[in-house]
Amino acid sequence: MNTGKLLKPLLAALLLAGGAAQAQSDKVVTLRVHHFLPPSSNTQVKFLEPWCAKINAESGGRLKCQIYPAMQMGGTPPQLFDQAKDGVADIVWAVPGYQAGRFLVSEAFELPFMGVSGEKSSRALWTYATKNATAEYKGVRPLVFHVISGMALHTTTKQVRTMADLSGMKLRAPTRLATRMLTALGATPVPMPVPMVTESLAKGVIDGAMIPWEVVPAMKVQEVVKFHTETDPSMPLLSTTTFILAMNPAKYDSLPPELKQVIDANSGPEVSAWAGKIWDDATLTGRQAGVERKNTFYTVPAAEVSKWQRASESVTADWVKEVSAKGYDGQKLLAEAQALLKN
Repeated sequence: MNTGKLLKPLLAALLLAGGAAQAQSDKVVTLRVHHFLPPSSNTQVKFLEPWCAKINAESGGRLKCQIYPAMQMGGTPPQLFDQAKDGVADIVWAVPGYQAGRFLVSEAFELPFMGVSGEKSSRALWTYATKNATAEYKGVRPLVFHVISGMALHTTTKQVRTMADLSGMKLRAPTRLATRMLTALGATPVPMPVPMVTESLAKGVIDGAMIPWEVVPAMKVQEVVKFHTETDPSMPLLSTTTFILAMNPAKYDSLPPELKQVIDANSGPEVSAWAGKIWDDATLTGRQAGVERKNTFYTVPAAEVSKWQRASESVTADWVKEVSAKGYDGQKLLAEAQALLKN
């Protein structure tokens, strides 16, 4: 038997397989990242683009992002979570609370006057959600959980100074619990995703909006309102919203181990805290847009904010009952969220 003749095809096959494996390992993976804000937004410029640049650098150029802002891949903001779940997009930045009632456990961080800062609250949210809310996020791979650095009230014709001023005002509400809080304060809430806010203000559909400063310049809200109302910074945040950067699990599983490690290294509690700090830092930039427009600002003093807190206590009590009715220990979840926020 001529073993040389047998070995040559075998060696050739091995070399070919090795070359194919090497080519596969060197393959550039492009991740489709979808979100609902404009490309000029703080979200894209300060968060998504730096995050994508980081995974690109740490992967030696093998991981790239193609960012699709302003729902360019189709659908509506409430559908983003399921786009990651179904593989329509590889990664999404989404507001779970845009789907009212689906993410009940996570809502603990959206209760009135719960948060303290974007950075601290975001780190706490990661710990809380990955322990208590895993069932809610089944079907996606959470990379980052974060919250914004609180809400302000932006109004068109009337300055809000007291709870009495809120009576009957039609105000945009971002989430289910914010809707309940505004009702408790005497306002008429109008739930809507943030991309609809500016046009709704301009057309008089709403009298004002509860939104974070971070999105004001990107959505040009300062051009259609005249008044901005903030709460005493020594008090807990008026309201906040939870966000998730979520990845399609099948896309993650398709990555070679070394690229999974890059994604893992750019996920978790500290990356969540970094995202939260971006929103903290964006507050000053967002406020400046209103200052330059020469709009009128008012800070609700602590004594008045305390009245708002007391009026909102029913929202928290109702949430505890609702979550408990679903088989959770609502009071325990609330206590755990509060303890994490104090750490």
